[in-house]
Amino acid sequence: MAEIEFELVFALPEGDYDAFDLMDAVFEAGFEDAIVGTGVLGMIGIALEAASDHAEDAILDAARAIRKQLPAGSVLREVRPDLVSLADVAKRLDVTRQSLQKRKMPLPSQGGLFRMEEVAVVIMEAAQGKGTGTRKGRFSVDKAARWLSAGKPARRVNAGLAVGVIDGMTLEIREDAKHFLYADNPATDPQNSAGAA
Repeated sequence: MAEIEFELVFALPEGDYDAFDLMDAVFEAGFEDAIVGTGVLGMIGIALEAASDHAEDAILDAARAIRKQLPAGSVLREVRPDLVSLADVAKRLDVTRQSLQKRKMPLPSQGGLFRMEEVAVVIMEAAQGKGTGTRKGRFSVDKAARWLSAGKPARRVNAGLAVGVIDGMTLEIREDAKHFLYADNPATDPQNSAGAA
């Protein structure tokens, strides 16, 4: 079973929304432990944990349940973590950003941000005493494992949204393109799958 920790970002239709009503909508969808952010006008961010046989399904099932409770016309814009900063990763691992910079990190992807799935490989190798770096990393990998595992499925869902394989409104996957999302069906344990392509 895939257990991951991720964030859903929805764009809300035009209008004024009460933050407490939006939080209640998330809780009514069955995510009482979710952290809900309403600080950006017209958007809602929801940090949560979910599980399914496939990590991509965990994301989409949660997004569908929440979208049904949100105002009509709400659209899934993004799933995180996909692109992350070293500061984001350091905070999750309870280390300094400088300790991560001592490691040979993958090249940044956009605007100095890194692909989570590539960073996860470096973190897992360092935690196991493998890879480059001065010594075995003292990272809180167990604490961050579900978050580290979410990088690849988040990227896949974001890519599916971007190219129209997943409809942002209904969150349904086009039948003729399911192979796009489930290409290699990786296990979600970061120790087993962080390096999978």
